[in-house]
Amino acid sequence: MTDEFDDFARGLQTQILEETRKAYGQVAFERWLKPLHVGTIGKPDGYAMVSASCGDTMEIFLRFAGERVKEATFQTNGCGASIVCGSFAAELSIGKNPDEIALITGETILRIVGDLPLGHGAKKAQA
Repeated sequence: MTDEFDDFARGLQTQILEETRKAYGQVAFERWLKPLHVGTIGKPDGYAMVSASCGDTMEIFLRFAGERVKEATFQTNGCGASIVCGSFAAELSIGKNPDEIALITGETILRIVGDLPLGHGAKKAQA
């Protein structure tokens, strides 16, 4: 019985991963599996928090060296798409000044990852 259950669980996991890869695309799928820049920064130089209508919350933490971002992290309670977007938002902000950071938008991230699956009643973003 245990072998049958283990085989079932492995098959289910493989199916879920393959369906997620198809839904997210390769770039977003890889970042979902291994998100970068996850966490918080104690006493950050810059901080922002946004909450979506679906209830997801995203926090971004920045540490500057002079006028440029030296370190950036994010934290979210959201879905896989939120994790992917937070990871890329943090990555894109590293090395930038505040004016350049303000130019990072959802469309900027979608140009990198492609379309993401809609969830929680979200509207499809146009890149």
